Amino acid sequence: MDPPGKKTSLALHREVAREVGTLFHRVFADLGKGGGLDLQAVEEALRSALLRAGAAALSQLLHYAPPTADQRGLPCPCGQQAHYLELRSKQVLTVLGPARLQRPYYLCPSCHRGQFPVDCQLDVRHTELSPGVRRMMALVGQEVPFNRARAQLKQLADLAVTTKAVERTTEAIGRDIWDRQQHQIQRAKQLSLPLVMGPRIPILYIQIDGTGVPVVVSETQGRQGKQPGQPSHTREAKLGCVFTQTTRDGEGRPVRDPDSTSYVGAIETAEEFGLRIYTEAWRRGWERAILKALMGDGAVWIWNIGERHFPDAVQIVDLWHAREHLWDLAPRVCPDDAARQRRWIMAAQELLDNGRIEDLVACLRALRPEAGEVIEMVRTEAGYFEANAKGRRNNNMNKMKRRRGYVRGSMV
Repeated sequence: MDPPGKKTSLALHREVAREVGTLFHRVFADLGKGGGLDLQAVEEALRSALLRAGAAALSQLLHYAPPTADQRGLPCPCGQQAHYLELRSKQVLTVLGPARLQRPYYLCPSCHRGQFPVDCQLDVRHTELSPGVRRMMALVGQEVPFNRARAQLKQLADLAVTTKAVERTTEAIGRDIWDRQQHQIQRAKQLSLPLVMGPRIPILYIQIDGTGVPVVVSETQGRQGKQPGQPSHTREAKLGCVFTQTTRDGEGRPVRDPDSTSYVGAIETAEEFGLRIYTEAWRRGWERAILKALMGDGAVWIWNIGERHFPDAVQIVDLWHAREHLWDLAPRVCPDDAARQRRWIMAAQELLDNGRIEDLVACLRALRPEAGEVIEMVRTEAGYFEANAKGRRNNNMNKMKRRRGYVRGSMV
């Protein structure tokens, strides 16, 4: 069932000429009256004119002819034959604006079920939004509140949609992505992921982190907050990324390859997230990697994922996260003395950056703060660095040691 192509190009030329001619006639008339050129108004009007012309041409392209005699029957899901009845039309919002789709309609005389085969071909079945518009709505809808997304679509693409349409489309595409991810994760559970063919990968990295995100009250029912007796106001979103590294900077340090990073994320248990990041790593070619690395902030749940799913990976504490522990501690051990804080930070950071973790731990344990809460904080931080320097069962190595050739802090 091919769309008509005759006269579409000619119709486009005529429509563009008509729209642009009308616009410039108005512009030159305003200039003749002594008015200045309002560039923003002209460029927005020209964009709208060209979009209207494109939508008109697209409507010509979407004007299907009745099927030929040998295409007037289609199989029906009920097992009988559906027959061509008539041409029916509907309006579809495209990236060019509203366009009219006219296509054949088939009806089964047995079960009275109707079919629009063209709708399936064009991916507009049960919707009046084109695939391009749905993608644009989802892109802005997942970034900002739906009402702002609606306003952005109007401002940036001259598309008039409702807030509810943005919400429904974004959530529908989100559900589709989730369902496909769950399908892959189930395959991972059953150890039936296909082998991804391709060239060998010099170094492949996985980085995992978690952060609290504000949620509605119903999402935190029964969850304990950070403060004793206080309810939780956030849920932990677990995030992971996979990237490669094949180049070095001007000082010879390894750097992350541009545009090589893919991301996954979800609010779920560590066990569930382990399968999610494992599936993504497999998709990226984990089995083809010559060297493999897992980066984290030192949280136990991250190393547990590593031991279960990536036992052959070198485990590395992300340098930026480790430095953050020192920066958080500095104001407590050197209160009201900015110069002393900087000196302490520089000395401690030098030990960290050079992998001298035992000396750093000794330095922390030698501190003698007076406040009880600071004493506890120092003890906790010393334990953090010490634990990540000792290694764990299946990866018995210092995760904070400088490893030649590996990225230490990805900033992703």
